[in-house]
Amino acid sequence: MRRVWLIAPAVLAGVVAGSVGAQARGDARAGEEIANRWCATCHIVSEGQERGSAAVPTFMEIAARSEGDLAWLDGFLADPHPMMPDMSLTRQEIQDLVSYIASLR
Repeated sequence: MRRVWLIAPAVLAGVVAGSVGAQARGDARAGEEIANRWCATCHIVSEGQERGSAAVPTFMEIAARSEGDLAWLDGFLADPHPMMPDMSLTRQEIQDLVSYIASLR
């Protein structure tokens, strides 16, 4: 029985990590489309874009600042800053957008 208690946490951690990883994955191409549709008015969302507000970070800056951890961005997009419009993105759209931003590193 003691052996089960030693192994169970490791198995559970693997299952949780696997499910979190699966949830964090999105479609970067779909995220790029969302970025161009919703975000490009204010943010520069790609290298070729010339117009955007200097008052907000580019998507490349957001990707660089994250240092590999974009989990905060997932939460931010689910409950955006008051300066951002309420885009009412679905969980999948948020994951796609986060994947797109991660691809810009």
